[in-house]
Amino acid sequence: MRSSITLKLFLAILATCIVVALAMGMAVRYSFDSGFDDYIRERENQRLDSLALTLAADYVETGGWGFLAGRGDRWERSLRLSRYARPGDRDRRGAPPGPPPRVTLVDAEGGWLAGPRVRPGAERIRHPVTVDGRSVGWLLSPPPRLMAVNDEIDQRFQSRQLRATWVIVGLSVLLAALVSLLLARLLLVPVRRLAQATRRLADGDFDIRVRVGAPDELGRLARDFNRLAHSLARNARLRRELMADMSHELRTPLAILRGEIEALQDGLRAPDEAALASLAHEIGRLHRLVDDLRELSLADAGALDYRMRPLDLSALVERALDAVQDRYARAGLALERDIEPGLRLSGDERRLEQLLANLLENSLRYTDSPGRVRLRAGRRDGRIVLEVADTAPSVAPDQLPRLFDRLYRVEFSRSRLHGGSGLGLAICRSIVQAHGGEISAMPSDLGGLAIRVEWPLADDRGADAADGFTAMDEE
Repeated sequence: MRSSITLKLFLAILATCIVVALAMGMAVRYSFDSGFDDYIRERENQRLDSLALTLAADYVETGGWGFLAGRGDRWERSLRLSRYARPGDRDRRGAPPGPPPRVTLVDAEGGWLAGPRVRPGAERIRHPVTVDGRSVGWLLSPPPRLMAVNDEIDQRFQSRQLRATWVIVGLSVLLAALVSLLLARLLLVPVRRLAQATRRLADGDFDIRVRVGAPDELGRLARDFNRLAHSLARNARLRRELMADMSHELRTPLAILRGEIEALQDGLRAPDEAALASLAHEIGRLHRLVDDLRELSLADAGALDYRMRPLDLSALVERALDAVQDRYARAGLALERDIEPGLRLSGDERRLEQLLANLLENSLRYTDSPGRVRLRAGRRDGRIVLEVADTAPSVAPDQLPRLFDRLYRVEFSRSRLHGGSGLGLAICRSIVQAHGGEISAMPSDLGGLAIRVEWPLADDRGADAADGFTAMDEE
């Protein structure tokens, strides 16, 4: 099997299961051995207690150990009466086949009385034979582990249990291998789907999506992959639209310039002031388009130069309105202002002037005459809010989020006929975001479009004046 994550996961799960199975087998074996020794010890103690009581009774009856002297049958009789011999050791008449070879009787001083003789230093368990509270003798028995070795029935039982334990361990390992293989394949199904989808995504198939399964790490990874594919598809579409729009934007002034120059070369048009003014206008249009594109490319690269410092936004807005007042009047538009004094903001004055100029230029270009354009600036909910609203025409709600895309312009009412490169609002968004603010588009209560910009306050003084802008909204 080739090296793969499936094999690695299979081996990891299998190795874990084998270790667990072996550990359980050893634990069961140790528990059985310990319990079996305790069982033998407890059984031997019960037999020794019974034998000690029988011998104590004979000792009292005869006044000593003399009844055992030279009479092996009395030792056998005591064994039978005490039930020391196990039921399996008895014949059909109930008598043991012979004296058990493992228990020895010695007197209080350790002198041998009956049973097999014990060599000096041999390990034995001592069990007292008590008469009137004193030990008159001792029963010596091998420890449980030696009794189990010398007992054929116990050996067979131990052997069967040992075989059963390792058979169970072996079957557990086989089952673990099967389960590990199934788990490895099952767990890696979504990973394989993601790998295949990633290869297709790398090949340019941005429409590929993967199924989101359980809400775990793999499910979150699948959702992130789908978002990435959606973003790449959107960027590819925007790139195609950008190239198409750019070619159109550049073609129009270039075509005009070419026509004008050819007319001058062919003598169809005199090189007078009007012709030169037309050429200068188209050249200026190209220059603005190139400048706007450069601004956006620098913004994308994070290379735009911003020199932040505290400034008076109210005064900055007033100057921007004064600069376009005459142009609005010539276009038949009434310019209204509602500016709260003392609005402080930390920002780049030159970039903010560019922001205001783009917003006012957008309303000037796309508002029908006669009409109204209203600019309001004030504090609300701990933020500085600036809003430029105009009269008809408006923008469809589904097109509002795209107004800040590059070269995007609403067709029909706010179309290319009004001029402009379609980059002004994209530049506005870049400037606002660089100042930590937010910009959004919404329908205007005047019947047209409203562009709203919000910034955090430069200090805490704006929270107390929050009601001022809210009151203006209610007017």
